[in-house]
Amino acid sequence: MSDRTVLHVKGRVLVGPEDVRDELWVVDGRVSYDRPAGARDIRTVVGWALPGLVDAHCHVGLDRHGPVPEDVAEKQALTDRDAGTLLIRDAGSPSDTRWIDDREDLPKIIRAGRHIARTRRYIRNYAWEIEPEDLVAYVGQEARRGDGWVKLVGDWIDRDLGDLSACWPREAVEAAIAEAHRLGARVTAHCFSEDSLRDLVEAGIDCIEHATGLTEDLVPLFAERGVAIVPTLVNIATFPQLADGGESKFPRWSAHMRRLHERRYDTVRNAYDAGIPVFVGTDAGGGLAHGLAGAEVGELVTAGIPPVEALAAGTWTARAWLGRPGLDEGAPADLVVYDEDPRADVRVLTSPRRVVLNGRVVG
Repeated sequence: MSDRTVLHVKGRVLVGPEDVRDELWVVDGRVSYDRPAGARDIRTVVGWALPGLVDAHCHVGLDRHGPVPEDVAEKQALTDRDAGTLLIRDAGSPSDTRWIDDREDLPKIIRAGRHIARTRRYIRNYAWEIEPEDLVAYVGQEARRGDGWVKLVGDWIDRDLGDLSACWPREAVEAAIAEAHRLGARVTAHCFSEDSLRDLVEAGIDCIEHATGLTEDLVPLFAERGVAIVPTLVNIATFPQLADGGESKFPRWSAHMRRLHERRYDTVRNAYDAGIPVFVGTDAGGGLAHGLAGAEVGELVTAGIPPVEALAAGTWTARAWLGRPGLDEGAPADLVVYDEDPRADVRVLTSPRRVVLNGRVVG
């Protein structure tokens, strides 16, 4: 496509779960619902169109060992893009990926800066590893560096205890979250276990990643405070393998991880039933492959979330939550086209027919 080409998307355009239109036009890279006058060079794409998928927990520029070179980060971003993920909330990375913002052919990224973890309480080479007295300063630093988000590591294995435990005292997270909010940033936290959640939520946190420790007694608190969760079920599927690997050294931790895995679907369904916002995220970029947002929507359906609501968690409502447009008049034309209605069968999300980014067909 040249810069003068007008793209015509026709068939069924899912502007919202119930707002279905017959066509849209892409002019100068932006969405229009009016046919452009005098358009001659027109390319037509036919199918079921959705706003580009959202992966609200992804790590571009990171692998299991730490930061990666730019060419590897580019491949990660392209893998997400070709699978239909056009908006990423990068939930923590030590890599500087600002160069991606200058690439019209790569997904848009909302960054949470670098993870902030307790000393020796997270994956090596990933995070700033600090003590509680420095938490406010580091949160302020990452709030200024990020795109409106900060990422804490709320719990991790305590080697002396031999199990998961909370990383931060209550007063430290209260002060840190208040500082982030003062600077206009929201805060999210990695949390596998149960014991870190109440303090973080009562301290004013905005989101919890994984949330496998969300028990029935904590659900009303999350719902009352409007704290979102990003369950990353495609990643939680690896818990049994992780547990097997740690069995001999940390048997308590291994047993705990298996319990969290066994109840994962009930945890997510209970959260959804209580009105807790649930969003799609994969945790790609650590030990997990990129391009799995469509599979994560399927996992939410398996957990018992209705298909249209699971679809919204990775498209319309996710974009609204992150403050980014969907297929609105005048918005950047970031959309994915499928052969069938994804509301009827979310499995089609793993096989996009066409990917359009910034108004250009890129896949």
